[in-house]
Order: sequence, then C-alpha cells, then structure tokens
Amino acid sequence: MEHNLYQNKKVFGKKIVPLIAGILFLTFTCLPRAQAQQGTEWISYNPADGPGNGKRVVLVSGDEEYRSEEALPVLGEILAKQHGFDTTVLFAIDPETGHVDPEHQTNIPGLEQLRDADLMVIFTRFRELPDEQMKYIHEYLQAGKPVVGMRTATHAFNYERNPDSPYAKYDFGSEEKGWEGGFGRQILGETWIDHHGVHGKEGTRGLIDGIKEREEHPVLQGVRDIWGPTDVYGVRELQGDPDVLVWGQSTSGMNPEAEVNLDKSIMPVAWTKEYTSEAGNRGRVFATTMGAAEDLESEDLRRLLVNACYWALQMEDDISEKSDVSMDGPYKPTMFGFGDHQKGLTPADFK
Repeated sequence: MEHNLYQNKKVFGKKIVPLIAGILFLTFTCLPRAQAQQGTEWISYNPADGPGNGKRVVLVSGDEEYRSEEALPVLGEILAKQHGFDTTVLFAIDPETGHVDPEHQTNIPGLEQLRDADLMVIFTRFRELPDEQMKYIHEYLQAGKPVVGMRTATHAFNYERNPDSPYAKYDFGSEEKGWEGGFGRQILGETWIDHHGVHGKEGTRGLIDGIKEREEHPVLQGVRDIWGPTDVYGVRELQGDPDVLVWGQSTSGMNPEAEVNLDKSIMPVAWTKEYTSEAGNRGRVFATTMGAAEDLESEDLRRLLVNACYWALQMEDDISEKSDVSMDGPYKPTMFGFGDHQKGLTPADFK
C-alpha cells in the first residue's frame, strides 16, 4: 500500500505540476500585459464603496481643443472615489511615441472595454477611428446602452480618409438616410452648428430650466450655479424629443463675475433624451455642450455630470440631495486652444 501510495503521488505530481506551471505562466504573462496597457494606453480607478458598485463606466477622450484628456480623468476619479463606480479613461494615443496626443485622430486604444461597460461617457472631436476600433462603439450603441456626451461630442466623428467605411454614417455631416447629422444629431440630439457665443471672449452662464426644476428632475438635484469660460454652442434643432435642463446665456467676458450678454438669445446647453438603435434597442442620453477641462472648475457643472451618469444608468433614486463632487488636491486645467495640450505625457501622467 505504501508503495502504491508513493507511486500515486508521483503520478499526481507529474500531472499537477505542469498544470500549476501553466496557470502561473498565464498569470505572469497575460496579467502583466494587461497591467502594462493600463497606464500606458489607458487609466482605471478602483471603486470605493458607493451606490455605483457593480457598474462600469468607460470614458472616451480625444479632442484637439478643450482638453478632454484632462477633464475625463477628473470625472472618472470622482465617479470612482466618491460614488463607487469602476471607471476607465481612454485616450487618443500616438502609436509611434505612446504619448497622449489629442491631435492624433485615428487611434483610441482600449475601446474593446465597451463590451462590458454599463455607461459610455464620450468627449471626442472629429475622430476617424479604424473600423476595428469603431466597431466597439457601434456594438455598444446597437445594444441600446446609455451615453453621456460632452462638448465636442456633437461632432465626435469625421470621415474624410475612408468615406466608404461602414461607420462613415457617424460623420457629423452625414447625409445618409436615417443618419443625417451623424452620431451627434441621431444619438445625442444635435451635430456641430456654430459658435453662438464669441469664441475665446465670452463664457457661458448656465440657466436652470424652471419647469424641469419644479418637476424635480433628478439630474438637476443640487445644481444651481453653473459657469464656464467656453462659449455657448449654436443649436439649430434638437432631435429625439429632448428635455432641456440647462440653457446657456453668453457672458461678456471669461470670468464668473462677467455680466450676461442680454443682446444674445439663449441656447440649450444640457438636455436628456433617448435613442433607438438600428437593432431596436433604446438607451438613455444626456448631452451637454459644456464640459471643457476649465469648465469642470465649476462645482455644479461637475455635479450635473455626476447626476447625469446616475440618471443615464437608471439609478436616479440613488442621486443624493447634493452629490459629492470633491476632488483630491488642486485642479489646474490647461486653457483650451489648439496646439496647447500637454505634450510628452502618457495616460498614467493624468492620473
């Protein structure tokens, strides 16, 4: 018996040792590869305890002007640390240098993570992603999942290099039947129109819609004072039966104390709606033409965005009376403008 037991142990050892070795090999090869991408191609924030536990938010940056690469890490961190969401921020990456380069319009690594995302927050401008990346955004929308769009997301895509792409219909100027105005108009509610305010000279004072406030719309919970240095975008005709929550009044100057310019009409700057995918699935949408990195210095604009994420996820009952939008440490965003982004940085530098 002892001899047989000894032989059995030898046989067991011959079988289990290679198995363990294989597991260790996968652990120490595949996992480090994923960890290596996290930090060099995207960043993630581990969730603290909070209502968002169990929900994953993927935030997609990539615009040349308004510093989405700075704004979305701030929002991602707040959602994770103050509200318990598992968040990942994606960036426009120059594949030759590995640096974050919002002027590189054809590469946003990590979009495959949308497959298990519960919410996409998008802040891109004139992107033309390769089909193998764009398909993940398309699949996400076909599933009818919720979307939060910020500032230039109204003109998130621009197909000039490959107009024959199956995703060219997402172009901000699309004329394809059923996709007029592309992603902006068909999903968010409006595409790029113009600058209603004077760009670089006027800011935006947010005016809370009184009717929606009286109806106690959950996205407006605790939101009163919104101002940002970016100007009011023009809107021609919102699509999809939207509810306008905040209107934008131009200010005669780029500081919070500047008087409003009463010579200019107001425009919608934040609204909610729904979209229906080609597959017949419906999803909630919150869109705002505000949201530049500097705009996020406004506490109540950050609160509006956080509340919007809850609402988009159909978690409006979890919105507190005054959502915590505090930030760790000082926040000094780069002023908006072309060519002025921080250069030579990797995603890890934005965390």
